Amino acid sequence: MEDIATHVLIIGGGPAGYVAAIRAGQLGLPVILVEKEQLGGTCLNIGCIPSKALIHAADAYHHALAQQSGSALGLRVGDVSLDWGKTLSWKGAIVRRLTGGVEGLLKKHKVTVLKGNAEIIDGKTAVVHGKAGTTRIRTKHLVLATGSLPMQIGALPFGGNVISSTDALALEQVPKRLAVIGAGYIGMELSTAFAKLGSQVTIIEAADRILPLWDAELTTPVRKRLTTLGVTVMTRSEARGLSADGGSLLVHQHGNSAPAVVEADKFLVAVGRRPNISGFGLESLDLAMNGAFIRIDKYCATSMLNVWAIGDVTGEPMLAHRAMAQGAMLAEHLAGHKAALDEPVIPSVCFTDPEVVSVGLLPDQAKLQGYEIVTGSFPFMANGRAMTQQDETGFVRVVARADNHLVLGIQGVGHDVSELVNGFALALEMGTVLEDVAQTIHAHPTRGEAFQEAAFTALGRNLHS
Repeated sequence: MEDIATHVLIIGGGPAGYVAAIRAGQLGLPVILVEKEQLGGTCLNIGCIPSKALIHAADAYHHALAQQSGSALGLRVGDVSLDWGKTLSWKGAIVRRLTGGVEGLLKKHKVTVLKGNAEIIDGKTAVVHGKAGTTRIRTKHLVLATGSLPMQIGALPFGGNVISSTDALALEQVPKRLAVIGAGYIGMELSTAFAKLGSQVTIIEAADRILPLWDAELTTPVRKRLTTLGVTVMTRSEARGLSADGGSLLVHQHGNSAPAVVEADKFLVAVGRRPNISGFGLESLDLAMNGAFIRIDKYCATSMLNVWAIGDVTGEPMLAHRAMAQGAMLAEHLAGHKAALDEPVIPSVCFTDPEVVSVGLLPDQAKLQGYEIVTGSFPFMANGRAMTQQDETGFVRVVARADNHLVLGIQGVGHDVSELVNGFALALEMGTVLEDVAQTIHAHPTRGEAFQEAAFTALGRNLHS
């Protein structure tokens, strides 16, 4: 067995782990990164990136189909077909390009990458079992960045026609009928994409509406678009298991005594993700937990000295950009820099049609925290750029304190609002007041003007509504 030593040992090569490794390498720290599968983790390989590629392909196909009968702007196309195999190859090429880039950056910054299964011995030692043999690593700082896994439900264990989001992104053909259990981010994004690709989609959700973490005003435009796409949505409903032949799902609907039957070719379970905390010796560490997650402080320190945790294993929100921020901050902290994540602004995005974004507090959340608030919304139906893009669905909304106009939250729903959310996050991070937004000159014609107009509305100075 080979024995090596390092200053920082990172277990997990996803967004949290590889960013921490790159930044630590930039700062001159000796780093070893261990990954048992592919660099880039869930996000680059089987999550964020391939799902957005699939969503884009579905949008392009759906738009082309819509032009067959002509359009208001004069376009008309002939026969439209989809080469699914080529779509998957294109998606795979994007993944390989990005993961190859990560590998190159790690090499550039002198990070040692070991491929294999890590086994934690104690807070200073781990053993890596790889194809080339077994390596014992001794370290000053141990960083846990092992990510998360799709959550299963007892009535529908994965296997056969019961699939996870990972399986859905690699299907050999578009299913004619798809049942989706769960109307959160993942379920809604994939439901929309497969509906546009031609699947007959049925969504089963236990809550009383889709995307239940957001308010109805934000999610109603998404629900309406699902209806346009022919998607069936069953809320207040719970999946109870498959029929004997495996071709239909028994669904209990609250208020109905007899179960409903949903027939489908594939059953996608998208009820969330769970932290990946088993299979690598975590039980050998005496760590304080926060439910199923590893408890950390604002420096990403665990309850054990010089043992750190970043990314999905540390809890909600389980988002790649949060994981990256934690990774970069931790590397700087370990290098002796003044760095911490203390109540950071973390934007949320759902890539449905229309897209939904949120930063900071929703109106009801602000009220629950005791704030007296003012809100302002501006609809895209009054926005010139939205008109020229033939998609006027949605709005931008601003939530601010009534007394001093400090902006507490910004939300939006509409075409490509994901491209506005970083500006929203910056506004909150900088402590913006409504007057700052209103007095900033916004370029015309852009969708971003809706942000300024929403601030005007909150101030009672509506210009274009």
